Amino acid sequence: MNNSYYDLVDQTFNFPQEGFDVKNEYLQFNGLDLKALIDKYGTPMKLSYLPKIGMQINKAKQMFANAFKKHKYEGEYYYCYCTKSSHFSFVVEEALKHNIHLETSFAYDIEIIKKLYAKKKINKETYIICNGFKQKNYTKRIAGLINTGFKNVIPVLDNIAELEDYRKSVRAPFKLGIRVAAEEEPSFPFYTSRLGIRAKDILEFYVDQIEGYENKFQLKMLHIFLNKGIKDDIYYWSELNKVINLYCQLKKICPELDSINIGGGFPIKHSLGFNYDYQFMINEIVGNIKSACKKAKVPMPNIYTEFGSYTVGESMAHIYSVIGQKTQNDRENWYMIDSSFITTLPDTWGIGERFLLLPINKWDAEYQRVVLGGITCDSHDYYDSEEHINEVFLPKINGEGEPLYLGFFHTGAYQDQISGYGGIKHCMIPSPKHIIVGHDKNGKLVDWVYAKEQTAQSMLKILGYV
Repeated sequence: MNNSYYDLVDQTFNFPQEGFDVKNEYLQFNGLDLKALIDKYGTPMKLSYLPKIGMQINKAKQMFANAFKKHKYEGEYYYCYCTKSSHFSFVVEEALKHNIHLETSFAYDIEIIKKLYAKKKINKETYIICNGFKQKNYTKRIAGLINTGFKNVIPVLDNIAELEDYRKSVRAPFKLGIRVAAEEEPSFPFYTSRLGIRAKDILEFYVDQIEGYENKFQLKMLHIFLNKGIKDDIYYWSELNKVINLYCQLKKICPELDSINIGGGFPIKHSLGFNYDYQFMINEIVGNIKSACKKAKVPMPNIYTEFGSYTVGESMAHIYSVIGQKTQNDRENWYMIDSSFITTLPDTWGIGERFLLLPINKWDAEYQRVVLGGITCDSHDYYDSEEHINEVFLPKINGEGEPLYLGFFHTGAYQDQISGYGGIKHCMIPSPKHIIVGHDKNGKLVDWVYAKEQTAQSMLKILGYV
C-alpha cells in the first residue's frame, strides 16, 4: 500500500502541475528551489515571486484577445490593476511593465499615482479608474490629477452627490464613470450593495445632471463589481446583463458612453484541485455583451477589468517551520508553527479563507491528519481544513533530522493590507522577513531581502517605550 505524502497527493490530484513540482524530495514553486531559500534566509518567511505577476496579466490579455477574435468583437480591452490588493511598489511597478492601467480606491492611492509618474512608471495617458465612496480629500486629489493634465483619469461616481465636487474643482474637460449598485446574492444580509447608484436612478440622473454638459464632462463608463466574483451562475449573468442592458439604453441618448467595466473577481488557485475555465467565462462575457448590443443596434463598448487578487495573489507564499508537536487527545494532533495565522494570514482567521498548503520537505514520509497551531495565546489561531477537504494531512514527523517546512501558497493579495504591514501584532508576534525574487536589469533571476523580521526595539518604539 502506498502511504507516503507524495502518494497521497499523486492519487488525489493531477501532479505535478503548473507552479508546483517535487525535485530531489523538495517542493519547487514556479521552479524556485524553496529549500535553498530556507537555508539562506530561515523561517518564517514571506516570499514574493515577481515574474508570476506578468504571467497572469499576459494570460488574461491573451484570453480576451482570443474571445474578441472568436466573436469578432469591435471594442478594445483594457487591463487595470486593483491597487488595494497590494500597494507595494515592487508589485505595482512589476505589473506596469506589462502595459496595464490602474484602479484606485482611496485618497492616498493618488499619492502613489504621483510617485509613479515622477518615476516615469506611468504617463498622463495611463487610465486611472477612481473607485470608492469618496471624501473631500479623495475628490480633491482626483481633481488635481485632471487639472495637471492626466487625460484618462475617470472618477467612477459612487453616489449622485459626488458629481458636485468635480463641478466645483475640475477646470479641464474630464471623463466620468458610474458604478451600478448590484443586487447581493440571496445568502447576503442585505438586498443591494451599498456601493454605487441604483440602476433605476441612473437614466434620470444622466438626463438631469450630465446631459448637456459635454463640454465640461462626459459619461464614458458604466462599472459593476460583484462581491462573489466572476462565476458561472444565474446570479452573475443576471447582474452582468442588467448593466449591459443599461448600457444599451444609455448609449442611445449618450453617444459619449463607450465602456463597460466589469471589475475584478477572477478566482485563483487555493487547491491543487482548482478547476476554473477562464477562457470559457471570458468568451461568454464578450459574447453576451456583443449579442445585447447587436440586438439593441448600438456600438459595442470597450471592456475594462480590474483584476487584483488574480494579478498578484499567486505570486506570494508564506513559509513556516513546524517547531513542535502536541497530542492533546485521541483525535487532535497539533503541529505548532513558528509564527501566527492571525498575524500573517488574517483571512484564514477573519473570513475562513483557505490557501494552498503543501509541505516543502518530507514528501517520502507517511502522512497523518493534523491541526496547525500558531504561537499566539489566542484559541482561534489555528488552521484545520483545506479548500478541497475539511481536514489537513501532512507528513509525519519524529523529531529527527531537519524540521518539517510548510508553505501556504498564493497568499499575495490582501494579507499585508488586512494585518497591517509592520506595526503591532497580536501578542507582539513579529512580522516575518520578506524575500523578493525577481529579475535584475540584465534579466537574471535574483533574490533579496525587502524587509527584515520585526525587532522588539521597533515595536517598543511604536508603543512609546523608546
